Order: sequence, then C-alpha cells, then structure tokens
Amino acid sequence: MPTSNSHPSADNNAHGHGSHSTNHETNETTTLLPSFLRGAIEHEGESGRHGFHPRHFISVTYKSSNIVSQYVNLLWPFAPLAIIIRYALPHHPLLIFGLAYIGMIPSANLLGFAGQEFAKKMPKVAGTLIETTFGSLVEIILFVVLIVKHREPGEGEEDGNGDEGNLIPIIQAAILGSILTNLLLCLGLCFFVGGLRKTTQKFHSAISETGNGLLLVAAFGLLIPSAFYSALKGETTVAKSGLGFLITEAKFTPETLQRDIVKISQVTSVVLIIAFGCYLLFNAKSQHSVFHEVIETDEHGDLDREEDQARMRYTGTETTVALAISLTFSTLLLIYLVEQIEAVVHSGVPDQFLGLILLPLVEKAAEHLTAIDEAYDGVINVALFHCLGPSIQTALFNGPLVVIVGWILGKPMDLNFEIFMIVLVVLGILVVGNFLRDGETNWLEGALLVIVYVIIAIASWYYPNPDVATSNGIEGLVISAGPKHVTIDRALLKDLLMMVNADA
Repeated sequence: MPTSNSHPSADNNAHGHGSHSTNHETNETTTLLPSFLRGAIEHEGESGRHGFHPRHFISVTYKSSNIVSQYVNLLWPFAPLAIIIRYALPHHPLLIFGLAYIGMIPSANLLGFAGQEFAKKMPKVAGTLIETTFGSLVEIILFVVLIVKHREPGEGEEDGNGDEGNLIPIIQAAILGSILTNLLLCLGLCFFVGGLRKTTQKFHSAISETGNGLLLVAAFGLLIPSAFYSALKGETTVAKSGLGFLITEAKFTPETLQRDIVKISQVTSVVLIIAFGCYLLFNAKSQHSVFHEVIETDEHGDLDREEDQARMRYTGTETTVALAISLTFSTLLLIYLVEQIEAVVHSGVPDQFLGLILLPLVEKAAEHLTAIDEAYDGVINVALFHCLGPSIQTALFNGPLVVIVGWILGKPMDLNFEIFMIVLVVLGILVVGNFLRDGETNWLEGALLVIVYVIIAIASWYYPNPDVATSNGIEGLVISAGPKHVTIDRALLKDLLMMVNADA
C-alpha cells in the first residue's frame, strides 16, 4: 500500500494529527464496513472547525470544489423562485417547469458537493461509493415521484396514454437515459477535457473491467422482459366479433402477457438488487485494497492537489445541513417538474426525449460536474469510477427499486422497454467497453462518445410518443375462421372495420 497518507494537509495544524496517524494507517488495511462504522476521518476531510458557522458555510458552499460549480451556484435564485411561481402563478406550467429545471442544477450540485465533503471523511473506497450514492439520490427521488404520480387508464381524465397520466414510459426512458448519459455524455466529456490537458490518460483495468462487466450483466437483465414480450406479443388472442368471424378467446391474451411481464420484471428487479449488493460487497471486502490503491495513487497525481487541500471544508454539522437543504430543494423541485410533465408533452416535447435526454441531464448534473473536474485534474480513475458507478447503480438498483415501489403501490411498473432504447443501451455499453479495452484514452475518443450521444438525442426527438406508436405493445391480433388462424395487424383491422361500416 502507498505510504502517502502522511502527506501535509491544510487541517493538520488545527487538530495536531500526530497521534492520529496510527489510526489512519489502520484504516488503510481494514475493510470498508468496519472503518465506516467506526467513523474514522481521513486527514483531507478535516475542517479544523466544529459546529455550524454561517459565514464559513456560505463561503464553502459558494466556492464548492471547482470553478464550474461556482458558476452553477449563481443559478440558486431559480430554486426558490420556482417554488414561489408554483403557488403564485399555478396556471403557467411551462414557466414552472423551466424554473424548476434550472433550479435543480444548483440543488443537485450542492447535494453532490455535500456528498463529496462527507466522503472525504471516510476511507477512500467507502467515500467514493458514498459520494456516488448521494449523487444518485436525486434520481431515486425522481423515479419514486414519477411512479407515485402515475395514473392507470380509468384513474385519470380520459385515456391512460402518455399524454394523460401514464408516466411509466417516461420512467423507463429515464432509467435507460440515465445510463446512456453517464456512459456516453459524461464519460465522453471526461475523456475530452482530460485529453486537452494530457495527450493520453491511462486508467486501471480493475475499475474498467469490473464496471463494464457489471453493465453487460445489468443490460442482460434489463433486456430479458423486453425480449420476452417481443417474442410472444404476436401469439396473443382476444375475443371480438366482426367481419363475419370470431377473433378467438384464448387463455394467452394480451392481458395475460402483460401480467406475466410485470411478474418477470418484479422478480428480475429483486435479482438485480441482489447483484448490486454483491457489487458493494466486492468493493467493500475482497477488492478493497486494490480499489483503494488505485484511487489513492490517482489522487496523488491530481494536478490541482495542493489547491484542493488548501480549500476550506465543511464541519460534520455543516455537511448535514447542506445535505438537508439540497435534499429538500431537490425533492420539491422534482415534484414540480413531474406535475408539469403533461403540459410539457402537450407543448410538443416528445415523451422519449423528455425521459431519455432532459430528465437524466438535470438529475445527474452534480455527478457529471464532479467527474469532469476530476478528469481535467488528471484523476482519470476516479472520474471513471464516477461515470461507471452511477450507471451500475441505476441499472442494478435505482431502476429495479422503482419496479418494487410500483409493486408495493399496486402500479404495473415493468422493465418492458422500447426495443429502440434497449438496443441503444446495449450498443452504448459495447462502444464504451471497446474504448476501455486498451486501458488508455484521448480527447478524440471522448469527442466520438459525445457525438454518439448527440445522434441519440436527435433520434429520440423524432421518436413517436407511446400513444402513437410503440415497439413494446401488441401489434397484431390472431383471428380464427373455422380451423384456420390468421394474424392481422391492428391498424389494418381497424381500416377493414371502417370499410364495412361505410358500406353498411
């Protein structure tokens, strides 16, 4: 293990850490969970203060961790303004959505920064995992709010289509969009900005191989319900009369298939969450020393290390206050965003673009800023961890969690994604895996990943809403006339019935 933990820290003088070095060295060799439970504090996480100091709190919050975060903090007035407009002008949904969307950026940024400060008080691997978890809290809140607000047909005003309360297509798009945003946009920008400062950046295979392998397993789990549905949707039958024959009533109806898909999704979600637990255990115990050494070495190569060490830190109390403020604003603003989704869709923004692009961009803002800053500072392994980690958590935990929450609430949330989107995710994982294979990267690879993401964004803008066309719905009906069975497209059947009615 590296012995670099005796490095000078800006906080050492405040606490006299000479007697603390033994405990710190112990943390280097013990496993993550015991260290976490003992609450050991890393040298670089010390603030040199105790309690809550408003002036210091505001100063630390504004300066954050990098210059980009400082500029993002200038957007804070939009957060309270969105709350005021929500009650003062409730009949202006697009204005409320726009203000809440912008206000979410500094709120998520504060949540990410407070998570960073909390993580710095933990052992390296534990801190990185905790920081990633805090960055994903916004996403979890968003998914839960969406499923709670979802309305089934008959519960809402008219139909249960994408424009009238059916938020499941948006949740599904947001799950896959979050993975794509991390893998293509965030990782691409990390490679790009890191390549501008250093011609070639090399990363450790322990992080890239483990992350890419887990993503492939997660993609396989997410793909199964969609593949199952696509394989069997043409075999369903329903009871309906017309054109002089009977469309047979059989046991395997579209409703039966939909119930089976929901059950498969629920069981798959439980299994994926177990896989996420294995991933945490893998990081916490068996590979703790490997990841710790990689991250520790990477941080000592940080080009801005001395400047980072000189920054003021939150105290434990201030960290708690920052987390509480950011979580409160994030939750309120996300609720206001979800309330206005129907109005945004009615204004012409497609469901798939909203879920696949817009929502993941704002929910992952803090994580993206952190990762890009680390890549620019030359800490590419940590940046890679921040890109792959949230993607793994979304696929193995956040997405399955919303299925289980829907299960508890009695809402049929499933993992039957649009084939268009699931293919994008699988291809995205394969492209990223190919770039990670050689263990190094440059700005060109980053630019290519961003270009792929832009192409996906363009395609999603033109992708029709679920009530217009869908690849995960029943496309045809199996009809029977005597002993013969024929599959007929729904649209064609509708046209034929209209012709019969016109002739009558």
